[in-house]
Amino acid sequence: MRPVPNRAFTLVEILIVVVILGILAAIVIPAFNSTVSDSAAQTTYSELQKLRRHIGVFKARNADALPNVVAGDGSWGELVSPDHFLSPPVNAWVGGANARVIVVMPNAVPDAAYHTNYGWIYDPNNGDIFAAGFDANDNPLPRP
Repeated sequence: MRPVPNRAFTLVEILIVVVILGILAAIVIPAFNSTVSDSAAQTTYSELQKLRRHIGVFKARNADALPNVVAGDGSWGELVSPDHFLSPPVNAWVGGANARVIVVMPNAVPDAAYHTNYGWIYDPNNGDIFAAGFDANDNPLPRP
């Protein structure tokens, strides 16, 4: 009777498979991180455009009056209502605990550098709104 050969993988075969999986992971993980970052920037840009449209609609419906926006954590006044936003918008680019925080600043200007101190900048004089972490052209500022 002949001996039955063992049907098992050798150590070299297993190491080759592990190396191939490591190379694939090294390719896929950075691409995934880039996609998540792009998604946060696009989501924030979309929320910014919606805020600007809703402020315009509010002004049109209320004889050029601006909504009563209060500095703080998502205090958009009349903009958080069934007619506008059901919940305060979030700045996903800033993220974290300050993603909903609004800074009310007369003669407001966009940020010059990325930070996570607040999510939105509102000018009560003219209704201009800017997303924190975005430049004057509504492009995301690089994260550190």
